Amino acid sequence: MFYWLLKFVVLGPLLKLIFRPDVTGLHHVPSSGPVILACNHLSFSDSIFTPLVVRRKVTFVAKAEYFTGKGIKGWLMRQFFVSTGTIPVDRSGGKAAQAALDTQLRVLRGGNIAGIYPEGTRSPDGRLYRGKTGVARLALESGAPVVPVALINTDEIQPTGTLIPKIHRVRIRFGAPLDFSRYAQARGDRFVERAITDEIMYELMTLSGREYVDVYAASLKNAAVPAPTGG
Repeated sequence: MFYWLLKFVVLGPLLKLIFRPDVTGLHHVPSSGPVILACNHLSFSDSIFTPLVVRRKVTFVAKAEYFTGKGIKGWLMRQFFVSTGTIPVDRSGGKAAQAALDTQLRVLRGGNIAGIYPEGTRSPDGRLYRGKTGVARLALESGAPVVPVALINTDEIQPTGTLIPKIHRVRIRFGAPLDFSRYAQARGDRFVERAITDEIMYELMTLSGREYVDVYAASLKNAAVPAPTGG
């Protein structure tokens, strides 16, 4: 109830008035049944604008630490994730990725929409990076269609590291649903999972117009962090 109140009565109308979403292809999102929205990831605000323009509830997952922050900032962040329908997941330890996928699989088995960022993290420079195969496993396990979603300019609206977004018209493109039911018998085949993921990333590249880089964004970020010095 809190989610729908914020989306349609309190925050949603105000955000639409301020950012005037320019959306194409929204008709590609089925009106019922399980759906995976596979989005490129440019900004913290991606998790605001995608659910804002889709009439059905969209569920993303986020690390549990986002829900346990202290002080005013922690409270605001917690309220944001609750209001956007985000589910906290304990992502510590080696089973972190599986915990997130299991949560999204429950969402899909309930006939709902699961949102996922195949890149796994925000793009460090606006380019589109290699997708992780979790999105493929999710599609194969659930049988749900995958709708590619391109966030066009959210990195201009809220660049990484900024708290207050700039007022620009947000642009979002939804692509035609991708059906991977032909691979239903190939669950667990890592080559098939890679092929499916690459097909999804190709559609995101086409929709977004962003340059594609065939490396993981997380690897690039880790390489940019200076190694600790001894002493």
